[in-house]
Amino acid sequence: MRTERSIVLFDLFGVIARHQRPGSLGEMAARCRASTEDFMTAYWACRPPYDAGRQSAPEYWTAVLRSMSRSADARTVEELRLIDIESWSRVDDGMVAFAQSLRGVEVALLSNIPSDHADAFLTAQPWLHNLDHVAFSGKINAAKPAPAAFHHCVLAMRAAPADFLFVDDREENVRAAQAVGMSGHVFTDRDEVAAVIDAWLSNRASA
Repeated sequence: MRTERSIVLFDLFGVIARHQRPGSLGEMAARCRASTEDFMTAYWACRPPYDAGRQSAPEYWTAVLRSMSRSADARTVEELRLIDIESWSRVDDGMVAFAQSLRGVEVALLSNIPSDHADAFLTAQPWLHNLDHVAFSGKINAAKPAPAAFHHCVLAMRAAPADFLFVDDREENVRAAQAVGMSGHVFTDRDEVAAVIDAWLSNRASA
């Protein structure tokens, strides 16, 4: 079932924003005197509850440091937190402009991002406030590909799953969106997604 609404639901990183700044993990590893490989393992292994809003930033960084047998003093935790936020702060200006230029659709965002990162992003990127809905995993306590993340958007926007076209650069997330009844597209570049959106709207108009 669908309504007369058409909602393009974008992922953030790898679509509208850029992936983590190259070299930042090595920078953080050096700060806590660990190898980049060991740091990366701890950084990602401890990440899921932080992304999903079940852990605060100090709790996350304490877990990362302790998993490497490093001291989790407050100064180190805060320095790592700030480097991490900065490393995820870059946007693709062309995609920002594209998302804001879309007409005939509602535009929303669903991103896996910790709560403190989300606060920083909202402050630095005022265009986010112009979107029809913004859902950050650390704020809604659910991270993709969990169905709860997609259900949040459906309920918050008072829509039906079939009203959504979800765009993400990770195939597993697109498959998860499709499993709850959304249309989905694996993002590669702006021209392709523009054509996909046009075709999706055309199909909906003729249905």
